[in-house]
Amino acid sequence: MPSSCKRLTDLVKSGELKDKRVFIRSDLNVPQDAAGNIVEDTRIRASVPAIRMALQAGAAVMVTSHLGRPTEGVFDEKESLLPVAKRLAELLACPVDLRRNWEDGVDVRPGQVVLLENARFNQGEKKNDETLSRKLAGLCDVYVNDAFGTAHRAEATTCGMARFAPIACAGPLLCAELDALGKALHHPARPLLALVGGAKVSGKLTILKTLSEKVDDLIVGGGIANTFLKAAGYEVGRSLCEEELLGEALEVMDSMRRRGASVPLPTDVVCAKTFAASAPASVKKVSDVAADDMILDIGPQTASLLAERIGRAGSIVWNGPVGVFEFEQFGGGTKALSLAIAASPAFSIAGGGDTLAAIAQYGVADKISYISTGGGAFLEFLEGKTLPAVDILENRAG
Repeated sequence: MPSSCKRLTDLVKSGELKDKRVFIRSDLNVPQDAAGNIVEDTRIRASVPAIRMALQAGAAVMVTSHLGRPTEGVFDEKESLLPVAKRLAELLACPVDLRRNWEDGVDVRPGQVVLLENARFNQGEKKNDETLSRKLAGLCDVYVNDAFGTAHRAEATTCGMARFAPIACAGPLLCAELDALGKALHHPARPLLALVGGAKVSGKLTILKTLSEKVDDLIVGGGIANTFLKAAGYEVGRSLCEEELLGEALEVMDSMRRRGASVPLPTDVVCAKTFAASAPASVKKVSDVAADDMILDIGPQTASLLAERIGRAGSIVWNGPVGVFEFEQFGGGTKALSLAIAASPAFSIAGGGDTLAAIAQYGVADKISYISTGGGAFLEFLEGKTLPAVDILENRAG
């Protein structure tokens, strides 16, 4: 995040928010059970500091977010922010009224916070409609984007409002995400190590190519590692593998090698004959994988070698598990590397849904330097893409 970008904290320090109408775009898109109960509230808790900051500065505060994928222009009770309003009220220890049909005007007083119903109920939200954006920008004196999780989407409440509001700035969560990612990728302590796992190379090919030009060590795991193993000439049996991308995998390895960097491939793997929670696991050297084997995790020798490498890193970027950790017998690799990252003195940043699940499963959350709340935005930042919601804030500050 460039220093020239306006930040909410700067406006608070200068006293500019008193009696102002402040509109905060948060990311409150949280998982719910069939009864509509919130089952995990990390994003809500992460959004509280910006809201509290604006309230304490004497602003009249409006907050909104998307939730799910409703049909635009149609109210759907299942995707209402009502459960979020209740949870926010608990966390803020003050009333949080939920307002519907808010695009034409909001009655809110200084020192009060209201939650505006699901932004995607508004026709034109996802297409970043200019008419809607201008209308919504007219509701506030100060627009705040604190929703890193949606920063890769150009929508009315993430981009359009920032373009037309009198003042547009970044909230503390958005700043923290960008500062942490920037520190890891643009100003890292060396060696810089990236761990990229997941099912398919195709989903993370751009990330792998971008990282191959920056990192000192690129650890690949999951189905991605199988494609790299096949490209290196190993038998992978019936494992998940993208034959059509063997050339790209070789290109990444060659790019790293030319720079004196490395893609350390597994020396041993954990295999099964079927993909099932009850499937017996067997540890094999990579050279001994049979035609009917499925590689579902890295082996203990590989995990130990990679853990040593992680221990020597100065900065770590982590996205994705190295095995099918949902099945206990194929979770040893992900567990070992999770614990190694947690034990490392390096600056570590982690993001992505499966990564967060692994962090929770192995209890290492308090030992990761920064855990990103963004999924798609985290990945697109790693790819080197411009995030539209951040770009407009930078342009407004310029």
